[in-house]
Parts: sequence; C-alpha cells; structure tokens
Amino acid sequence: LKQVFNKDKTFRPKRKFEPGTQRFELHKRAQASLNSGLDLKTAVQLPSGEDQNDWVAVHVVDFFNRINLIYGTICEFCTEKTCPVMSGGPKYEYRWQDDLKYKKPTALPAPQYMNLLMDWIEVQINNENIFPTRVSKCEGDVL
Repeated sequence: LKQVFNKDKTFRPKRKFEPGTQRFELHKRAQASLNSGLDLKTAVQLPSGEDQNDWVAVHVVDFFNRINLIYGTICEFCTEKTCPVMSGGPKYEYRWQDDLKYKKPTALPAPQYMNLLMDWIEVQINNENIFPTRVSKCEGDVL
C-alpha cells in the first residue's frame, strides 16, 4: 500500500479548495450529498443560488481526485509489458495526440497514455482561464 501513495510514482496529491472560499463550501456540500446515498441525479443538481461554473468546477476536481486515487491503486499492475496498448476492450484502442510532441494519434502503452492524460487534465484544472480560483467580489461584499 505504501507504494501506491508514493508521490514519485504516478499517484498525484489531491487537489484541494482553500477553506473559507465559496468553492470549499460547495465541495463540502457535494461530498455530503454523495456520501449520503442520495440519488445521483439529485446529488449533482445545482444548489439554489449557486454559480453553475463553480459547481461544475468542484465536481471536475472531485472527479479528477477520485480517478487519480483509483488509477494509483492499479498502476503497479499495469506496466508497459502487461498493458502495451491503451484500450477499452477488444474493439477500442485509444491513441494520444497533443499537437506538441504527438502531432498525430499515436498508440502508446497504457501507463504512458494515462500519465500523459493525467498530466494534461492537471494542466487544464490549473489553468486560471478555464478554472479561475480567484473569486470576484460581488456588490455588497465586504472587503
């Protein structure tokens, strides 16, 4: 188990929201609804009075954290030798293209594909133009 959580491996630390922010409060609300056994459709509905973009951002980051944890538990079993192709079963093969190093769809071993994918997602989540973390002040807010 210690190997699974080794930061030098493919496991990445959880992304966190700063306590006291609106997104932190939305994250707590989302966690409570998901852990309470509610209907999934109800759990992901936008709470009244909340910003849709903030709500989606909270769920994207939470989903990333959960996938990262799941992947961290299986990555030692899926090596370039045991998983030479990134596939979705016998009918589907995933190929990587990023228009930087891989300009054309390229077949890669599953671990390499997953590392590139998780790195790409992390870059997107950290991009302030896509997921701004600075909350703009609304009228009436006390500075």
